[in-house]
Amino acid sequence: MRVLLVEDEVRLADNLSSALRDGPGFAVDWAADGEAGDDAARQLCYDLVILDLMLPKLDGHGLLRRMRARRDSTPVLILTAKEGKDTIIQLLNAGADDYLAKPFDLGELIARAKVLIRRGKGAAHPTLRALDVELNSLEQTVHRAGVLVDLSPTEYHILEYLLHHPRKVVSKQELLEHLYDYNWEHHSNVIEAHVSNLRRKLDAAVRNPDTVIETLRGRGYRLSPEPSS
Repeated sequence: MRVLLVEDEVRLADNLSSALRDGPGFAVDWAADGEAGDDAARQLCYDLVILDLMLPKLDGHGLLRRMRARRDSTPVLILTAKEGKDTIIQLLNAGADDYLAKPFDLGELIARAKVLIRRGKGAAHPTLRALDVELNSLEQTVHRAGVLVDLSPTEYHILEYLLHHPRKVVSKQELLEHLYDYNWEHHSNVIEAHVSNLRRKLDAAVRNPDTVIETLRGRGYRLSPEPSS
């Protein structure tokens, strides 16, 4: 999952970025002011925006209003030092999905970020399923036909992304954009290698396995449809 963090406090931004990358394994892009955040949100499709209110050039209220005015429905988690009831009502009415008052616990921020991403994908429940594969996003475990499958972090996140888009053809470029931040040198053969390993591990869990991930040559990947009864 790819997150846009809009925060002007460098130390806080570094800490948040590290926590989001090292914990749930999100790709994180950082913008230090509201205008840069708005540019990033226009250019890329994010799974979540974490937005500070007090920003230079364009404040958080202004950025949120711009996003919703152009019908950008990306979930937005607000970071605010203002806890007044009126402020919170204004934020929610302007289109914010949740908020955290500073100072906050990093664990709580990560938990809320996961919930908002699941809601944004139309999957509020932490368990995602396709065929006989089950992924639990809270425990970060994957089972096939009840057998635990040991995946690398990248393999796990590829499967998670595909499960969030069960009928969509997902291109290599889209996977790269949602798995890695701007610091990654984009090479599509890296995705091919990870998908190959993911398939091998899923297939090794059962006898005579059905294909879980289809390759559509020249287009990308898609979860195999459920067999008709």
